[in-house]
Amino acid sequence: MSITATKLVPFDEALSRYQPVMGLEIHVELNTATKMFCGCPTEFGAEPNTQVCPVCLGLPGALPVVNAKAVESAIRMGLALNCQIAPWCRFARKNYFYPDMPKNFQTSQYDEPIAFDGFIDVDVDGETYRIDIERAHMEEDTGKSLHVGGSTGRIHGAEHSLLDYNRAGIPLIEIVTRTIEVPGDKAPAVARAFVNQIRDLMVALGVSDARMDQGSMRADVNLSLKPLGSDQLGTRTETKNVNSFRSVERAVRYEIGRHAAILDGGGSILQETRHFHESDGTTSAGRPKSDADDYRYFPEPDLAPVAPDPAWVEELRGTLPEPPAERRKRLQSEWGFSDLDMRDTVGAGALDLVVETIAAGAAPQAAKKWWLGELARTANEQGKDLPALPITPTQVAQIQGLIDAKRINDKLARQVFEGVLAGEGEPEEVVASRGLEVVSDDGALGDAVDRAIANDPDAAQKIRDGKQAAAGALIGFVMKEMRGQADAGRVRELILEKLS
Repeated sequence: MSITATKLVPFDEALSRYQPVMGLEIHVELNTATKMFCGCPTEFGAEPNTQVCPVCLGLPGALPVVNAKAVESAIRMGLALNCQIAPWCRFARKNYFYPDMPKNFQTSQYDEPIAFDGFIDVDVDGETYRIDIERAHMEEDTGKSLHVGGSTGRIHGAEHSLLDYNRAGIPLIEIVTRTIEVPGDKAPAVARAFVNQIRDLMVALGVSDARMDQGSMRADVNLSLKPLGSDQLGTRTETKNVNSFRSVERAVRYEIGRHAAILDGGGSILQETRHFHESDGTTSAGRPKSDADDYRYFPEPDLAPVAPDPAWVEELRGTLPEPPAERRKRLQSEWGFSDLDMRDTVGAGALDLVVETIAAGAAPQAAKKWWLGELARTANEQGKDLPALPITPTQVAQIQGLIDAKRINDKLARQVFEGVLAGEGEPEEVVASRGLEVVSDDGALGDAVDRAIANDPDAAQKIRDGKQAAAGALIGFVMKEMRGQADAGRVRELILEKLS
């Protein structure tokens, strides 16, 4: 019997009875100039169906040829994931009804992937968890369906559907983990950290831009529950195409609560795919999940096996970037961050943003302050990951530069961030259009100081008596008078000059 959960079991309560077991599948589009098996360009955002040919359209008689650069990228990815590289592998046809794959099968790899038996370590709350990689295999991406009409953007309720085959055939690497069992309360964060680290690794390798918001990196979250103390795995569901770090974490939490509700009610979990809904963090049913046998894999007869020369593999090993964990330790030392500072930076998905902001001229602590403070708050309010905010590290560094030059203060900087995020232009333009520059003219400041002294003679007398701490009240009055646009340091100097 299968029933639908109408109410989730609270997360902590679910973990008191069940152990979550996860498996993650990451699809990474490679940034090669051409597609996996043909010479069509891969540029993102082109007009629909303008980057196609007989091969990627699956027309009769068209023969594929393997993209050598994609094979190189796949090997470098496998090495970075501590995988073994197969001395010989081949492609297979994965037969399935793909409405947006014109061949009606996907050229992929099945039992002979190019990379296998790897691992990466992820850090969560000061603990390191090893995630075992089962395989990383080459395949081609599908096209894109656009469902027109209806309210959900999905096929149900749509008036008609449009197909764009530009993406069909783009080189894709699928990274598949083995089962992941970590302390239940850490499962959502570990899933997020793993996907985040895969993205960092792909960007560092230079094989993909790994833009989750554009679909060039997508995560499938497999989850099941088993009773605490049991060795019997539960039935899994697969939440497909989750497209942000935050959403990966939310999908794991939601599915734990949903599975627990069904199991507590005496029902059974249906093995199926699920759709994740960004708007409210829920999932909904997709289709019954197929097993490998259902795809009727067989070797691709039109492609020769791939047999990378071991010497070439070792040559590629020498091109690998610094491992993420070692890089974090080095950056932490260079920046003078505490363990907590670094943990918070990595946990917020802000490491590369801070790196780029520092490279653009900001001090490390200032870069961290803005990305983990003002900008993290904005991202949370908008339900976005930090990299998706419409502001660049260079712009953040420019705003900090305005502070360092004493042209604005921290309070005014928040208004500059607000303007840049709202699309009002570059930081300099926002300062000019909103009239935010700090007033440093001694004449205007002196007049405001005189009014402050007249308004609070008691504070003024305390300063005359040598109690300089009383200047805070007068500084506050001047800042209010100047709408926060006064140089607080210069105001203090003028107050003490007048009253000393």
